[in-house]
Amino acid sequence: PAPAPAPVAPVSPAPAVNGTGRTGGLVLAKPPVRKLAKDLGVDLSTLTGSGPLGSITREDVQRAASATPAAAEPLTVSPAAPAAASFGADREQRIPVKGVRKLTAENMSRSAFTAPHVTEFLTVDVTRAMKALDRLRERREWRDVRVSPLLLVAKAVLLAVKRYPMVNSTWAGDEIVVKDYVNLGIAAATERGLIVPNIKDAGRLSLRDLADAMTALVQTAKTGKTSPADMSGGTLTITNVGVFGVDTGTPILPPGESAILAFGAVREMPWVHKGKVKPRLVTTLGLSFDHRIIDGELGSKFLRDVGDFLADPEAALLAWT
Repeated sequence: PAPAPAPVAPVSPAPAVNGTGRTGGLVLAKPPVRKLAKDLGVDLSTLTGSGPLGSITREDVQRAASATPAAAEPLTVSPAAPAAASFGADREQRIPVKGVRKLTAENMSRSAFTAPHVTEFLTVDVTRAMKALDRLRERREWRDVRVSPLLLVAKAVLLAVKRYPMVNSTWAGDEIVVKDYVNLGIAAATERGLIVPNIKDAGRLSLRDLADAMTALVQTAKTGKTSPADMSGGTLTITNVGVFGVDTGTPILPPGESAILAFGAVREMPWVHKGKVKPRLVTTLGLSFDHRIIDGELGSKFLRDVGDFLADPEAALLAWT
């Protein structure tokens, strides 16, 4: 015979709310609101709540506190005694979340909980790369060009994509869209928040053109004049956290992209070089990728290629192009 169904407890009706923030004599207010009322000397039972179900909000308490000044009490304080710390609303700043910051937050939250992120790290001796940049700056045709380590990182990423095109793709539900072009995003910190404009078809640019495009992109971003078109259609992104003195990070994928590379600070560190410990210029790369598209082997090979290029860019250019 079938087992008897488990008894179901009767459901009590919701208590009536009278619009004063009380249900049958109980004041409706969250613990932080109660604490604020206590700090400001406000009696919650005298307030009319403006929140859901007539609950009392922080604003109700603050309004009551400002409308009814507390009675003065005699207070004797020794001149040497420190003033008591205040932790009320007068020491808090409220910043509206809107515009670029709001859009970035929405995009990052959606990406973080949609794509299964994996992050791998690689520490690289970039001494030869830094020397190659110095030689590049000395060339007459490059003297008016902004040459930074990020330029070599971008070139390394673009060359590695040619060897592993699946890294430059999008998960589209029932299919993976592999792109034969790279709209290279460069994350830029601005006064309006983090934005990620991208260089269209960056893989077709020469090293000099790539340098000019990156300079223009960053300058435009910092002046707040980046157009919506420049921030849409990205396929692969680099974030340069090294400019803030950070070794690396675990970046979140921009929506629709399958990989993002974090480039850390270049530091002089003890390093085993040709069998001896010597001071070398070293950086750490962090590659986050969408594990639905990129498995550990593919992500590792891509990251290793980027690292190999940065370890010896001139040799890599000869071997890969």
